[in-house]
Amino acid sequence: MDVDLFDFPLPDEAIALRPARPRDSARLLHLDAQGHRDRGIRDLPDLLRPGDFLVFNNTRVLPLQLEARREVGRDVGRDGGRGEGRFELTLFEAVGLGRWRAFAKPARRLRTDDRLIIAEGFSARVEGPHTGGQVVLDFGLSDADLLAALERHGSLPLPPYIRKHRAVDERDQDDYQTVLARHDGAVAAPTAGLHFTNELLQRLTDAGIDHGEVTLHVGPGTFLPVSVENTENHVMHSEWGEVDAALVDKIQQTKANGGRVVAVGTTSLRLLESAARDGVLKPFTGDTDIFITPGYQFQVVDVLLTNFHLPRSTLFMLVSALAGLDAMQAAYAHAIQAGYRFYSYGDACLLELAPADLGAAAK
Repeated sequence: MDVDLFDFPLPDEAIALRPARPRDSARLLHLDAQGHRDRGIRDLPDLLRPGDFLVFNNTRVLPLQLEARREVGRDVGRDGGRGEGRFELTLFEAVGLGRWRAFAKPARRLRTDDRLIIAEGFSARVEGPHTGGQVVLDFGLSDADLLAALERHGSLPLPPYIRKHRAVDERDQDDYQTVLARHDGAVAAPTAGLHFTNELLQRLTDAGIDHGEVTLHVGPGTFLPVSVENTENHVMHSEWGEVDAALVDKIQQTKANGGRVVAVGTTSLRLLESAARDGVLKPFTGDTDIFITPGYQFQVVDVLLTNFHLPRSTLFMLVSALAGLDAMQAAYAHAIQAGYRFYSYGDACLLELAPADLGAAAK
């Protein structure tokens, strides 16, 4: 499909730089076959049905953003007189013991075997070759020691559009983690889950709406724009995830009893659909690079709770596959006019699976 179909005008002021407080005070746009309606996150126990089943992503965002300086060699010829330099590092994939792939800025100024100093006793050696702004860093630490060093010296890798406007601060340490975050590994938060409080979860349980968890470690691809003109040419970054047998059983029971599976966030949805690629939901552990566009036939998920996404993004393509492209364009136009807040710290949509003739479109 032509990527231009997924474009829409989005004013800068629509993008949220801070979340709603408290978490569950965010606005909610509910979209079903009858159209869209303005609601609030706290309305979820009334909008969902007894017997529905929510699936959360329990990944935890690691403090993978680092500031470093290059160690200057005692032999001037060794570093070519390039000097110390300052670098911004965003770790995104473990590739071995104490070794991570990272985005580096400015990467063009780095050379193989450069030593990057992050703090006293915490440094990394640049491995080569490196291209496309990416480097492999060897920290020379065990995984446990590296995690401890990251917790001391790293910061949360907020989306680039937020860091462009402000620095990460203490509030983000809480704001950018969900109440269910428990498994370390994400580069970005599963942001639909940010709207939930323990009190809201209890209200949902009291209303007969149970929940379960999957783990998908959100990777850097969530921030990357689609740079091709046709969706068929876009290559997704893979992400590691796990769906266990107990959750599969619970989902099967939900379906058998007439309940709906409600994915909390696109990461939960993508993982559940990856676990049912052959049409049958099974336990799953491994990498997924599933790319969902209009025309996709959903196997597991009936309803999606998700934030508002950016134009021309893979996530707007996904929600258009679920609810229909025309319906999503109309809903987003309303949301912008009505002052909804977009992206990671913004408001949310509750999207019900469209009939096949609405959700599907020719590729």
